Amino acid sequence: MPDQTDIQPVEAAGGVVFRQVTDTRDPHVLMIFRNGVWDLPKGKLEPSESVAQCAVREVAEEVGCALPCIVAKTGTTYHEYSEKGNQIGKTTHWFTMILTGQNTSFEPQENEGITKVQWVPLSEAIEKAGFKNLKEILITFREQIVK
Repeated sequence: MPDQTDIQPVEAAGGVVFRQVTDTRDPHVLMIFRNGVWDLPKGKLEPSESVAQCAVREVAEEVGCALPCIVAKTGTTYHEYSEKGNQIGKTTHWFTMILTGQNTSFEPQENEGITKVQWVPLSEAIEKAGFKNLKEILITFREQIVK
């Protein structure tokens, strides 16, 4: 286990983009398939960028859509990983979002390892999510949005 002082902090942000579907109470969530795992769009904060600006930019870049609209703050996750011999501690700020345009197709950001962008029913998204902290964010989203 590395000494806490050896962990490089990274700030990131992302979105739980959703849409209501008329024939069900289960909203659909926009998921990405990145490097063989179902994920949510997110990315690292750029200098002088707020976490909200980062979340909106990253969602738009990773799924190939117009800038989404933030509805609410959903939560924060933290995880550690190794990258190029460094131990990284990533804090990701999550926002609930909607798309305001009529996006009927998406362009996966392939240079980020994203090969699919897909609307998934929330109950299925919780099961598909490839990381425990994503499942937790989706459950938090469900508690906020589904009444």
